[in-house]
Amino acid sequence: MNPYTTLTLKPRRDESLRRLHPWVFSGAVARADGEAQEGDIVRVADAEGNFIGIGHCQTGSIAVRILTFEDEIIDEHFWRKKLEKACWLRLNIGLISATNTTFRLVYGEGDNLPGLVVDVYGETAVIQAHTVGMHLIRQMLAQLIMKIVPHIKNVFYKSENTLPGKAPVEREEGYLAGNHNNKFTTLENGLLFQVDWLHGQKTGFFIDQRENRSLLEHYAHGKHVLNMFAYTGGFSVYAMRGGAKSVHSVDSSAKAIELTDINIEQNFPQDVRHKSFTEDAFKYLKNTENKYDLIVLDPPAFAKHRDAISNALRGYQRLNRNAFEKIAVGGLLFTFSCSQAVTKEQFRLAVMSAAVEAGRNVRILHLMSQPADHPINIFHPEGEYLKGLVLYVE
Repeated sequence: MNPYTTLTLKPRRDESLRRLHPWVFSGAVARADGEAQEGDIVRVADAEGNFIGIGHCQTGSIAVRILTFEDEIIDEHFWRKKLEKACWLRLNIGLISATNTTFRLVYGEGDNLPGLVVDVYGETAVIQAHTVGMHLIRQMLAQLIMKIVPHIKNVFYKSENTLPGKAPVEREEGYLAGNHNNKFTTLENGLLFQVDWLHGQKTGFFIDQRENRSLLEHYAHGKHVLNMFAYTGGFSVYAMRGGAKSVHSVDSSAKAIELTDINIEQNFPQDVRHKSFTEDAFKYLKNTENKYDLIVLDPPAFAKHRDAISNALRGYQRLNRNAFEKIAVGGLLFTFSCSQAVTKEQFRLAVMSAAVEAGRNVRILHLMSQPADHPINIFHPEGEYLKGLVLYVE
């Protein structure tokens, strides 16, 4: 007999789960046959008592994140199998190589491991737990990761800002295994980047833009490039390798600009084509007299929940309008939204409205998304968060 507390759903509240969507919403739960604490493993059944799945219990609008739709025991062997499948996917698509040691090993629901993110930088894996259930098994996960990916020697835990706000757990950060310097230089497509997982955003680097940075490199030759919200200068470094005539990096964070300058210098020492500016993006676009041939707009999420969508869309419209006003005739605009709550259609409409306001004729050359190490579970479309456009501006 399965040892887990069973949550029974209300009638006709199992349709999405039968379609293998991995979330059970709190309003769908009728009763529990025992006490389940946040982070516990629970069994989910329909109104007639038929088994549906097993997952981590949590408080809030999502009551359970399903780990498996099989009636099985969740033990170390279970977690090892899941992590091995995630690793095999990255190996099978040729992502891990001597020139690319930077990749996402686990992407939550996309790897059927909801609540868990693992990024790899050379010999170090950085774990982020988004649920208490994953937090409670962090030490076991660290040991399994090092067994499954032998070149990983260090595992850093970084979940202070990702665990649920009212979760009754200690929010410590630090090494679960090994002890590496908190700053490390990693390789992405043959380029060197310094990653600061202790103080940096997310796990220290935005791996999800890797393929989009490569696309920009293809278009950068001979162009004057502006990289807004540069963070650690990823797009800037690729533009330099692509043969850009000049590259300007802008970010409001002095720490981010410091890392941008380090990344430029270690790839292109004493190269005068690059300049960096610590300034608010909107203010820079408004005040600059430069006309750029290629502009990158990769802002932080303007909408982290649905209540903020209207304000976010106005922000995207204003930002893109300012860029349209500063881009040269025949220029290229790489523009992104990483707001999961904003749909592709809403984002495209905001950009279209910006083009109308700026009086520019615009054509779409590329539709961009997240790379293959951020796979989208076809039963969980919410996993598709990154959306981007490459626009030709007349």
